[in-house]
Amino acid sequence: MSADLRHSLSPDINLHEKAGIKQQPGGRLSAPPAMEFFDSESNKVDRLVLNKFTLYETKTNYYMVGSNQSDSRFRILKIDRSTPTELTVIEDDIIYSKQEINDILTALEEGNRVSGGLNKVITAYGIVGFIKFTEGYYISLITKRSAVALIGGHYIYHIDETVLKPIAQGTKPEKNSSKNSDEQRYINIFNNVDLTKNFYFSYTYDITHTLQHNMTRPPSRRNFSYNEMFVWNSYLLENGFRSLKNNSDWILPIIHGFVDQSKISIFGRNIVVTLIARRSRYFAGARFLKRGVNDQGYVANDVETEQIVSEMSTTSFHRSGLHDNPYYTSYVQHRGSIPLFWSQDVNMAPKPPIEINFRDPFFAAAALHFDNMFKRYGAPIIVLNLIKTKEKTPREGILGDEFSETMTYLSQFLPDKCLKYIAWDMSKARKGDDDVVDLMEGFAEEYLADTGFFHSGPEAWINVLKREEKEGKPQKRRMCLRQNGIVRTNCIDCLDRTNAAQLIIGKCALGHQLYALGIIDKPWVSVDSDVVNMLTDMYHDHGDTIALQYGGSNLVNTIDSYRKINQWTSHSRDLIENLRRYYNNAFADAEKQDAINLFLGNFTPEKEKPHLWELPNDFYLHNDDPRFKRQRRSYIHWWTKDVLQPKDDQQLDISRYQLVPRIARQFDDETDPYTGYWVEYYRPRLFTSFEKLFASNMNSTTKYIPSSAELGTYDYSPFVVRTTPQAAKLMNIGGVKKWLALPNTKPKEIIVEEKKKIEEKPKKEKDNLSLMESIVSKSLNPIVSSNEAEEYKQYVNQDKNMVLTSTPNGDTDPSLKSHSEYHHYANFCCRGNLPNPITDLKVPRIDTKIYDEYLEYPRKYAIIKAAGSSQYDSSGAAKSRYQAYESWLKTGKLAVNNSVINNKSKGNERGVKNL
Repeated sequence: MSADLRHSLSPDINLHEKAGIKQQPGGRLSAPPAMEFFDSESNKVDRLVLNKFTLYETKTNYYMVGSNQSDSRFRILKIDRSTPTELTVIEDDIIYSKQEINDILTALEEGNRVSGGLNKVITAYGIVGFIKFTEGYYISLITKRSAVALIGGHYIYHIDETVLKPIAQGTKPEKNSSKNSDEQRYINIFNNVDLTKNFYFSYTYDITHTLQHNMTRPPSRRNFSYNEMFVWNSYLLENGFRSLKNNSDWILPIIHGFVDQSKISIFGRNIVVTLIARRSRYFAGARFLKRGVNDQGYVANDVETEQIVSEMSTTSFHRSGLHDNPYYTSYVQHRGSIPLFWSQDVNMAPKPPIEINFRDPFFAAAALHFDNMFKRYGAPIIVLNLIKTKEKTPREGILGDEFSETMTYLSQFLPDKCLKYIAWDMSKARKGDDDVVDLMEGFAEEYLADTGFFHSGPEAWINVLKREEKEGKPQKRRMCLRQNGIVRTNCIDCLDRTNAAQLIIGKCALGHQLYALGIIDKPWVSVDSDVVNMLTDMYHDHGDTIALQYGGSNLVNTIDSYRKINQWTSHSRDLIENLRRYYNNAFADAEKQDAINLFLGNFTPEKEKPHLWELPNDFYLHNDDPRFKRQRRSYIHWWTKDVLQPKDDQQLDISRYQLVPRIARQFDDETDPYTGYWVEYYRPRLFTSFEKLFASNMNSTTKYIPSSAELGTYDYSPFVVRTTPQAAKLMNIGGVKKWLALPNTKPKEIIVEEKKKIEEKPKKEKDNLSLMESIVSKSLNPIVSSNEAEEYKQYVNQDKNMVLTSTPNGDTDPSLKSHSEYHHYANFCCRGNLPNPITDLKVPRIDTKIYDEYLEYPRKYAIIKAAGSSQYDSSGAAKSRYQAYESWLKTGKLAVNNSVINNKSKGNERGVKNL
């Protein structure tokens, strides 16, 4: 029997017949219809979810056996090892049973006995892809994983370990071999992309798309496709499977970014908050090496952040129908570099100057970028620009002016409110008297009103009743809600300020999401509550991870910096992170960029061409070849026509397409669109315990409950503000808000009103008057802000309710006269009645003695300096005292002689006593 899989099976026709497998015209084998699920759209066999992979080898082939979770159904993938420079991957469409796969492996063992038999190589959990350098192809496999999130009963895993194995024999370079030195160098560069840090995958949930897309797309298989923008192993998979669109069971997309999940515990009712960040693979790279935009419209540090809030009374996405569980909500934000052609030279300066490399009067690259965003998210696109506007040496302001011109040009051709631009100097607001968090919350409420958020089902009835009570007439129940548009936030690096702003927007979105689910009675959550503290921790981890990926260090300025909390204690941390970021940008980013270019397929090694490390730069790896320019688009109608049409929230959800009745299935596994989650999540055939169950070990708001909390006295609600009474009594000092003093519990209407008042505040003069003229003008026309007036009012009224102390005149309170110090106090108050108030006032003898001794010290000190201590006091104790006095006169600090204090001799004890 030949080693080839097809030849080894073709003589054994009885094996196929026993398995119930029929051969279709054209030689394609498939399982009988009774074993698979058909949908109304594509009459095509549903996919088999493979989550365990065993690699076997013969002398000429690799055989990858993939199985489902219950090890009941299998597929086989054959990889040719005979031609090192070519990759031949053959997918077998047959779904095998356990008995059939054992028979095939036995047949392969017998057929290859002469050449070494069939050997098991490794067991893995997924195929990352295939890569070729200079000698031959390699296969990258996931060997360890860990669950980090659970959405609709579908697990999301983090990659913990991978292995890179050569396919052809002799491909792997030998150590100390000059022949394969280039091959080894490429392997080292490739391994610099650490797949064990923030790479994620899921077998049954499409993590490349948002929850809104996944729950509203038609369930037909032909309508399914991955978002290739976020599939970081796209190039590696295409080497073996040609295209990600063929929906092969072996394709496992991997995203790079951040995933975290925590639950809000509300007296036993669990609300799960999931944070997913997807980093774009287009124009990806390190901080100073990837800035701005390329000529295809992709920006650097492009990250999509999705905040999912779900109520876990029903685990699945489905209830009575497909994707009709009404307890799922999500809100999506975006961050990305300013879409202009700008850069910073990598040099030894911590903050290199910013240069605009090319000015396009029609802003074609920015137009491509925003057109792509319209296609992905709809309208409006709200651009929140947080860079500095005023600097001693213009730096960020150079970009701000150019970006403002860009937005003015592009928005003039669009329908009204499709592209909004807001420039707000967050650093200036932080340094000034402005309430940064309150202002940002006002902005966030407006943005949420413009874009909305996703809700998978009808709103809670309690919300409808509240609207009816408020409006005084019957209200129509909202049956679904879609997010149309997105908030795009940026600063210079899209790291520190951007993450703080996204946290505040996410906090406001959380209030609306919980309100839509009927959890809270108003769309608002208070700062310093357990639920906001939990969200803050999640966004801090999110920001640190994104900053490490792009900038090489954790966040420098967190939300505490903008709330002005722990400014002194965080100073050392900020300094360390600045140094880490500076070191990585100056010394490590070049290698990091090479690794990313090689991993993503931006550079492919070829013989007779320069190696990756020989290129002067990677400009042409990320931009179009100037010899083959794409067709020029209109400078006026720069957007795609249909992308600006919003979807009606009341429109029938396309996910509720009618499916044909399900045929009885022989196997119930993850492929079933209704019950697949049950098999994956509950795993009925596997013995499990709560200690190993991810949902039981998930982070929760209960971790913020102090161990000293007592039942009956402690409020366990996660929405209660946790501040001490002392902190609540603090006031504004010098116009600087003490953020820990009073929690932010203002309704959104008041915040918006305060924001308008601040915006209407008269601006500072910018005329050319001299300094003296300006001073005179301001003194004749004084302006008092509302904050200053409120502070002055607090100052005037602070002693209004103070109880006045009675004087001794006419006071008959016996308890007051019995006090030991009362007579001294009374004599001092009545000293004006004495003949000579200065000399007749009686002073206690001990006070007189202390005062005389105080006057005597300088005289004794002068004697010691002139004659020496031995002529004044033979014990030497006085000398030590006067030396300490001399040190105090010179330095202002009292230096105590330890030898005098620690000596236990009687003479020194007397000296210390005299001190």
